[in-house]
Amino acid sequence: EHLVESGGGLVQAGGSLRLSCLGARFISSVFNPLHMAWYRQGPGKQRELVATVSNNGDRNYTDSVRGRFTISRDNRKKTIYLQMNNLKVEDTAVYYCHGHGSRNEYWGQGTQVTVSG
Repeated sequence: EHLVESGGGLVQAGGSLRLSCLGARFISSVFNPLHMAWYRQGPGKQRELVATVSNNGDRNYTDSVRGRFTISRDNRKKTIYLQMNNLKVEDTAVYYCHGHGSRNEYWGQGTQVTVSG
């Protein structure tokens, strides 16, 4: 896998988790230009875009997570993060890391986040 997620788990509503996505098989010259994102797919739902961070650090969020989630990247570590605070039951989903460049796109295998009420 080019992208390997970690950090998922079970947490109570109101709690926090931090997801990580390592570009395990990339060299820096390939990883750094990638636009990166987190997607999620909840039970019975379509996959949706959660947050993006461009190759120059610009960030965007879907409305439902803005103010609670923070996406970041550390190019030296070839890693992106998703800090998730004040988690809600409706945040329960498999979270996927995604990267795309001018010619290719990459997906991770996903990490499960379960928020209990």
